[in-house]
Amino acid sequence: MNQKTDIIIVGSGAAGLFHALHLSHDKSITIITKDEVTKSDSYLAQGGICVLKSEKDYDSYYEDTMKAGHYENRKESVEVMIRSSAEIIQELIEFGVDFEKNGDTLLYTKEGGHSDSRILFHADITGKEITSKLLEQAKKRDNITILEHHTMIDLLTRENTCYGVLIRTLDGEIYPLYADYTVLACGGLGGLYKHSTNFRHITGDALAIALQHHIKLEHIDYIQIHPTTLYSTEPGRRFLISESVRGEGAILLNKKKERFVNELLPRDLLTAKVHEQMEKDHMPYVWLSMEPIPTDIIISHFPNIYKRCLEEGYDCTKEPIPVVPAQHYFMGGIWVDVDSYTSMEHLYAIGETSCNGVHGRNRLASNSLLESLVFAKRAAIHMENNYALLDTPASHPDLMPETFSLGKVLEETENNRKDRYRQLVLDEIEKERKKHL
Repeated sequence: MNQKTDIIIVGSGAAGLFHALHLSHDKSITIITKDEVTKSDSYLAQGGICVLKSEKDYDSYYEDTMKAGHYENRKESVEVMIRSSAEIIQELIEFGVDFEKNGDTLLYTKEGGHSDSRILFHADITGKEITSKLLEQAKKRDNITILEHHTMIDLLTRENTCYGVLIRTLDGEIYPLYADYTVLACGGLGGLYKHSTNFRHITGDALAIALQHHIKLEHIDYIQIHPTTLYSTEPGRRFLISESVRGEGAILLNKKKERFVNELLPRDLLTAKVHEQMEKDHMPYVWLSMEPIPTDIIISHFPNIYKRCLEEGYDCTKEPIPVVPAQHYFMGGIWVDVDSYTSMEHLYAIGETSCNGVHGRNRLASNSLLESLVFAKRAAIHMENNYALLDTPASHPDLMPETFSLGKVLEETENNRKDRYRQLVLDEIEKERKKHL
């Protein structure tokens, strides 16, 4: 089944949805997602979204971001993100996002690595609040089609130009979807790791496909470990204990229930301290105590965390909970410029699957949602300003992309493809890691 759309967006998280909402209504937009539309990591973001509160905060916000990233950040990207933050927040509010307020005044919280409180939030489910409101808006647009359980198994390319995506449906049907532009917004790679806060189906497919097509990648070994996830011996995704909990005063304790660290260190430094303490204690976790936080604040600000801890047998208003580091975020990815354009023509990448350099070696807490939205919007504006029609095999069969060979695809089982892609990415990460030793 051959199909043509103007723009394909691979991924239904905050970045993909925000990008779609900034494209003109006369463009046909198709969003594909390999699972249900609500199962993106954007929905899992707990803490909040950063914003430049005033010009007085610019220098410290910039320095906090650079310091957390070990000064390996692209300065231009950091400047663009911070300077764009206020307009992004205003758009979210206009889309119906409900940030916490005291009367008419927005409330801010603080997290690790920040020198000031500059993080807007909605209880402890900020990602869900933002992404669900964006999804509501996208569903109102007649020009936007969302296809669930449609997996990208390859890009359709010819002479370093992207012609669209090769798709596999839930029932096994494989078909090409052609487009003038393709946008990769398919998240990180947490599904490759045994312990991760990410959904298990998010496995870095775009990275493997990019490697196959010699699309430029950057910092693919820059993988962030979050220092506090709820300890469990059960298999599956790890439950994040938001950095905001520590920002509000929670403390980390060793085996003897003694505080051992500054809880507001940047994530990579705090993770190292936690691992060091676990080794000293010969324990598979450390303790996180919310005792310094008033009970009413725990229940009102962190209702989801409070509920989940109760389900696991812990009343976090009365006792410490066991926490352990787990893979959380991916700072590297498909290289893009400041407008989210990749090294391949007619191909953009946004969100966690891209690398615009804003995070450097280590992401500052609550910069992820902001970065995704800022550069998703920039991609849309750049695309609209430079839009060029692309002749595709849907109208010109002689332009069949070099990589599209249905017979070859059918010869490989889905499990074999997944295993091959997984190994491609893991091998590349290891190769890059060794370069930094």
